[in-house]
Amino acid sequence: MRTAALALGCLLWAHTASGQSSNWTSYGGVGQTRYSPLKQITRQNVNQLKVAWTYDATDGPIASQTQPIVVNGVLFGITPSHKTIALDAATGRLLWRFDSGVAGRGPNRGLVYWTGGAQQQRIFSSVQSYIYALDARTGKVLPGFGNEGRIDVREGLGRDPEKQSIVLTTPGVIYKDLLIVGGRTPEALPAPPGDVRAYDVRTGKIRWTFHTIPHPGEYGYDTWPKDAWTYTGAANNWPGLAVDEKRGLVFVPTGSAASDFYGGDRLGDDLFANTLLALNADTGQRVWHFQAVKHDLWDRDFPSPPTLVTVKHNGKMVDAVAQTTKQGWVYLFDRFSGEPLFPIEYHPYPPSNVPGERAAETQPLPTKPAPFARQRLTEDMLSNPTPAIHQWALDQFRTFRSEGQFVPFGVDKDTVVFPGFDGGAEWGARRSIPKPVCST
Repeated sequence: MRTAALALGCLLWAHTASGQSSNWTSYGGVGQTRYSPLKQITRQNVNQLKVAWTYDATDGPIASQTQPIVVNGVLFGITPSHKTIALDAATGRLLWRFDSGVAGRGPNRGLVYWTGGAQQQRIFSSVQSYIYALDARTGKVLPGFGNEGRIDVREGLGRDPEKQSIVLTTPGVIYKDLLIVGGRTPEALPAPPGDVRAYDVRTGKIRWTFHTIPHPGEYGYDTWPKDAWTYTGAANNWPGLAVDEKRGLVFVPTGSAASDFYGGDRLGDDLFANTLLALNADTGQRVWHFQAVKHDLWDRDFPSPPTLVTVKHNGKMVDAVAQTTKQGWVYLFDRFSGEPLFPIEYHPYPPSNVPGERAAETQPLPTKPAPFARQRLTEDMLSNPTPAIHQWALDQFRTFRSEGQFVPFGVDKDTVVFPGFDGGAEWGARRSIPKPVCST
């Protein structure tokens, strides 16, 4: 947290001094591009930056994963124990601090800002299963939102809230007067469904819900066992979302269904798990979708929010959405139609020999661009500090099954998952060093 606050304190205030707007109002920036058009700091002078101030946000032993925002000269951030703070972005002086009284733990990657005018400025801050509406000027809870200023995202899922576990590790997005959110759920049953929901920013009431595990009569229902919507879970959006305000679309990447590595109780393709969804941001209706992994057995969540880009394709400028994967691939789609900019090929893969399991027969991979992570672990990649150690690694490796992507785990030998479960892109769309994992 200290590093993030320092970076924004130095860089964004320097932009303000130049007379340019320094607002950075949302996690990931506009369209999740992580881009600012400000020009005072350049490649030529960045090495001349000096520390303007520091603020030590450490309030416990928990590691911090968070990205502050800056609005009208105020930096808003979250401490490792999930206290919300507002700092003067020029000096680092603490303006206010909000403690919900709920013990926060785990990642909390940011918060959400909304304004309906000078007198209506709200910060939405999540702590475990609760989202609080705060006055951005004072840090005071706004009692007209939800239940005395907060909503509980465990409610409204069609299951007993007290028996659910769902938290916001990554903030939602604002579209008009809607706060659209996903959430982190358990990766093994029992787990709640990964519904995507839009809340009224003023009242906290649910305005629409999209069921990522379809209910009877909904598109995709036949890709699950008929009662799956009542007992299975996840297929959730935990890494974040992106909004195309001009087109009124919200792009939602989802993760695997529970349980991560066994699907005998969810036979079928399991739409809309492991899917990039384009939803009507006003209504939550599906506009288009692409499922990158059918019947996921490898925890191949989409690990990062999609990025809205404009690219030159076949001689024309195309507004596209780019989505990275744990396997190190980048998918590119026309934002409005969902048409892939490059062909996607469906490859056959072997069946599972795990009792009760039935792996998908084919899985899709893009033909372009080339993956940014290695796709298969081979003997020439093994450790070689000494001949003896290298021979030991070879002997072990030759007992494994290392055949690349989408090979089902077996009961007869260990299977190499490469890149590993944390490989490829991660929660900030950053690149990770691929780590092999062996599983039986």
